[in-house]
Amino acid sequence: MPELVTSYALLALTGVLSYLLGSVSFGIVVTRLFRMDDLRTIGSGNIGATNVLRTGNRTAAFLTLVGDAGKGALAVLLARWLLAEDAAQLAGLMAFVGHSFPVFLRFRGGKGVATALGTLLALSPVLGICVCLTWLATAAVTRISSVAALLAAASSPLWALWLRPQAALLCLVLAGLIIWWHAPNIRRLRAGMEPRIGQK
Repeated sequence: MPELVTSYALLALTGVLSYLLGSVSFGIVVTRLFRMDDLRTIGSGNIGATNVLRTGNRTAAFLTLVGDAGKGALAVLLARWLLAEDAAQLAGLMAFVGHSFPVFLRFRGGKGVATALGTLLALSPVLGICVCLTWLATAAVTRISSVAALLAAASSPLWALWLRPQAALLCLVLAGLIIWWHAPNIRRLRAGMEPRIGQK
């Protein structure tokens, strides 16, 4: 955990603004721009890039991935530039919370994997790349997005302890929230019913 050097008032403002940024659901924005059906009625009903990919539109899925990751990274980089590292970590966490519980969608959001990855990439590029590579390697072997997300999330505190110890607590919190969000996926995995990447 970084040293607390930012005032409580500025941390509170950072948290609120980062939450609002995180509440912008790029899956909804992109699919509307592409004049597609309501994403919440497609596949799993999730607002993330994996569910957008199930529509068959790879461009829309890619743009959703970039947008969801980008808002986590932007929150971190702005807070670090304007304030300090403690504000940067809070900004990343609150952008993740905003994605998962967006005020604009009545607090029904996504699992936040892309937003968490963007946050970690901005906090520490080496740490973020290691977590991304964990996701990619697992996805390549299993072809199941949820398995890749769970393993990447679970590995992130370990990567952080090695590469950036001051981010280990944040990684632990993000991992716990991601695993909690994936409870339905875990049940489907146990039942052998979890869809594979790209499956409509």
